[in-house]
Amino acid sequence: MSEAHATSADPLAGADPLSGHPLFARLSRIGQRVREADRAHPWVLDASVVAVVFLMFCLPDLFPGHREAPREHRIVFVRAPLPTALALQAGLVLPLLWRRRSPTAAFAAIMAVFVLQWSWGVVLRADVALLVALYSLALHGRLRHLAWSSAVMVGAMALVAVEVSGGGLPIGDALFFLVSAAVAAVALGIAVRIRRAQLAGLRERAARLEIERDQRSRLAAATERTRVAREMHDIIGHNLSVIVTLADGGAYAAQASPERGREALQLIGETSRQALGELRRMLGVLRDQGDRAAELNPQPGIADLDGLCARIRAAGPQVVYTVRGDLDRLDRGVQLMAYRIVQEALTNTLRHAGPDTRAHVTLTTDPTRLRVLVRDSGPPGGARRAARPDGEGHGLAGMRERAAVYGGTVTAGPGPGAGWTVEAVLDLTPDPTGGPT
Repeated sequence: MSEAHATSADPLAGADPLSGHPLFARLSRIGQRVREADRAHPWVLDASVVAVVFLMFCLPDLFPGHREAPREHRIVFVRAPLPTALALQAGLVLPLLWRRRSPTAAFAAIMAVFVLQWSWGVVLRADVALLVALYSLALHGRLRHLAWSSAVMVGAMALVAVEVSGGGLPIGDALFFLVSAAVAAVALGIAVRIRRAQLAGLRERAARLEIERDQRSRLAAATERTRVAREMHDIIGHNLSVIVTLADGGAYAAQASPERGREALQLIGETSRQALGELRRMLGVLRDQGDRAAELNPQPGIADLDGLCARIRAAGPQVVYTVRGDLDRLDRGVQLMAYRIVQEALTNTLRHAGPDTRAHVTLTTDPTRLRVLVRDSGPPGGARRAARPDGEGHGLAGMRERAAVYGGTVTAGPGPGAGWTVEAVLDLTPDPTGGPT
């Protein structure tokens, strides 16, 4: 039971037990602090490496002991004077200060001192600096420089093997040990380089994914704002156009026919309550509290077009509504699209052609498409409707956006005479991916 709980709490524990160990976590934190300090003060780490090499490998040569080596492995070397030893140690160790900024130059300088030292027959523990320089070249330098540097390293190791073979040590064994040390330094540098490249790639990918996530969030927010703006335009724009027309007609008929004025006020009240209800439903959905309101107030469909045409007729225009085909089988989304397109077209008819016009609304469906046609007779007197200066309004753009969801098109333009025609065609072919085409 406890093992199952540990696995569920830490999904990485089963895959990599070391990652959850406290020592590993502590070492990771220490490494992170060292990297942060190195980025802030890069010279400190290089100076620390030089100091460690000096303390561990240079001081023992400056204060040698008196322990005798075994006779069978005794090799005779030249003991350099203290100034010469210090100069050689400085030539081997100090270039490590530039091992990351100029790894090739640092390796070349150390190699030159190394060859000079061994040509004199002098051996120093500070020669380990050559392995550090080779490691740094594999980690920080150019890979094409690493090839010739490795060849030079093998040549230098061969020189050392020849020098030490005089004391009875086989040249093959000496060369194997020295080349193995050089290969280990190169392999370690390349491994660390590959690991750093992988981490850099992961960080870049994480940053790119974060940018893409933010872009998707902004795009989703923009899409939602567009959808809300379109719905608000359809609800408020249509109902306000009807209310304005009824109010103008009621004010005109108030004195001549009080009964007609009272009827206009009643229609204004009904239209306002309907607009308020739709607005409350939308705001409730936006506040994430609209699930219950959406059940009580469903989205309008084709069945509600009769009421829509009745409200437009009450404002003055004569509306003829015709249906061809079985519209009840249509999806609710398609019905909402058709309703909004007819609503916007009739609102534009009322706004631009006035109350003394005649409109024909025709919906035709077949197994593959739905055709919505709204045609009006234009303003009274035969005057043609004026086009907008910018070519089209938000309503026409909204209709086209709605139709595009179902792979449809919307065309609008002057019709016969002084009228205006809006035609929308929605594709009803099922999409193989599961959505509208």
